[in-house]
Amino acid sequence: MNPHLPSLLALADDVMAGRPLRSASGTSGANGHYRGPVHVGVDLGTAYTVLAVLDENYQPIAGTYQFAQVVRDGLVLDFVGAVELLRRMKARVEERLGFELASAASGYPPGVPQAEVRATANVLRAAGLECTGLVDEPTAANNVLQIRDGAIVDVGGGTTGIAVFRDGQVVYTADEATGGTHFSLVIAGAKNITFEEAEEMKTDPRQQAALFPVVRPVMEKVGAIVRRHIAGHNVETLYLVGGTCAYPGMDAVVQEYTGVKTFVPGAPLFITPLGIAMHNQ
Repeated sequence: MNPHLPSLLALADDVMAGRPLRSASGTSGANGHYRGPVHVGVDLGTAYTVLAVLDENYQPIAGTYQFAQVVRDGLVLDFVGAVELLRRMKARVEERLGFELASAASGYPPGVPQAEVRATANVLRAAGLECTGLVDEPTAANNVLQIRDGAIVDVGGGTTGIAVFRDGQVVYTADEATGGTHFSLVIAGAKNITFEEAEEMKTDPRQQAALFPVVRPVMEKVGAIVRRHIAGHNVETLYLVGGTCAYPGMDAVVQEYTGVKTFVPGAPLFITPLGIAMHNQ
């Protein structure tokens, strides 16, 4: 695994919080002082859209993320809304950097039809970004994790994606419905509140322990999905990425159901977007 992962993800956390930073090259990575090459990634997720900017040394220097339901399971449902959202996010990041972003890469879940992959590229173009590359999300995540053997489990807003790696190469992928959106739905049903209210409760650290019994069945379903898809692949370690995996106890439940050692890196929401940005050359 990437020996620099903890420091990289801590830096990403700072970037997404909007704190001024210094890039690895020694020049400021925000407020208009950095003028070197950049690598830009856009992750159009079911729950969150993330825009990440890396410097020439592939270190995070700017970024932003926002909850928005313009995409579902890799399919662009609201093209106009997605374009407007990305334009606003792009403008915010450009204001921080002090220069215009010209291009970006994007990603897609395993198994998404190529027509929908092209739709994702068209969102970037319509928002003013040349789409220089499209990468499947497990490969993007492994640009950051750099694992050689094991499985990456990307639990997004709508789906759980699994990719098994052998010698650094993907040998098996799958993607099934069940993700963070389902957490919010069960909370809304249990508490008789709106989906938006449930989403706020779900992400409030003060309420997560009390909500754990409510969302645990969804975690168990994720564990069952993973167990089924890794059967026969001799996987020794699972690496959980995606914002849903930040929920306390998620790793323990998945490990319980699969019987496989399970690891959640810090800032799991940002791992795939960072890896997408690394694909922008």
